[in-house]
Amino acid sequence: MQTDAGKWLFRPPSEDAPARIFLFPYSGTGASMYRAWPERIGEVEVCLVQLPARENRLREPHPVTYQNLATAAAAALAPLVDRPTGFFGHCGGALSAFATALELERVHGRELTALFMSSQLAPDEDPFGRWLWLERDDLAVELNLLAEAAGTRMDPDFLDVALDVLEEDLAAQRRYRLDAPEPLACAVHAVGWRHDVEIRPEQLGGWSRYVPAARHHRHLLDGGHHAFLAAPQPLLDLMGRAMTSEGPAA
Repeated sequence: MQTDAGKWLFRPPSEDAPARIFLFPYSGTGASMYRAWPERIGEVEVCLVQLPARENRLREPHPVTYQNLATAAAAALAPLVDRPTGFFGHCGGALSAFATALELERVHGRELTALFMSSQLAPDEDPFGRWLWLERDDLAVELNLLAEAAGTRMDPDFLDVALDVLEEDLAAQRRYRLDAPEPLACAVHAVGWRHDVEIRPEQLGGWSRYVPAARHHRHLLDGGHHAFLAAPQPLLDLMGRAMTSEGPAA
């Protein structure tokens, strides 16, 4: 498929997929963090979003703010929102996904089918999370732990580069706060993890302010903060069900 999305996707989307889910990377990482995920969830194609300033886009400048990111990402991805479409993001990645979904609606007139927000408070609440306030040395420790959780090892020569990206991502997250909830046309699925010590499941209730009750869904899954990296079957199942039961994007 020829599309302007190009560098925004880890691999080209297929033309025959009846639905798509776009996965936005966690703070400080790129699309390859989803290496354990399947290419499809049932008939739903899994598309990995690649953000500027990391991996194969390392030489590009960091977008600095979620609004800058959303403006560019929505313009690139809008042509692909031509069938039932979902966005998934975890923690800081959830805010990237949300901001892009909002831009798609407000500027491009493209509505998602479902937005899956994992371990992230609603953006009209104060930024929250231990990582947001860590010093660089402590972030280095966390990056190494994250790499281990993903089944890889952090290259020591690349660590400083990765830390630079992570610090900019966290700065963008600290700055991002809406004055009031922004209504969304799509369904919102708030996903919490039973053993998550970073963002507790009960902190996710604010997403109910963004959609009517019938389109707000809360899920509690087994696992800790990084359980999503392994593509656990309960998460895949709920995403597959949501994408096939909630109908096409408007």
